[in-house]
Amino acid sequence: MSEQSCFITLLTIELIIPHAQSLKDKRREVRGLKDRIRSKFNASVAEVGYQNKWQRAVLAVCLVGSDKRNLESDSAHIRTLCEEATDIMITAIDQQWL
Repeated sequence: MSEQSCFITLLTIELIIPHAQSLKDKRREVRGLKDRIRSKFNASVAEVGYQNKWQRAVLAVCLVGSDKRNLESDSAHIRTLCEEATDIMITAIDQQWL
């Protein structure tokens, strides 16, 4: 059996949803963003912070692969996707390699 490399990266994305007037509004926006990330990048996505705040959220996005350059590219595309979301503002994005 040959030795294979496995790379794991975790993006933590802090969001503000300024137009949300309820948890239902917030969850609709967050769910849409999560679904777009999942379908486009085959990533694991979870809301991990501020679950009970109307206008704030923290998403954790995990990518696993054997090519670090591809993961870096996908991470950059995920950042762009988040920045292009019209009803969501990004306050911070942190990336860690595990």
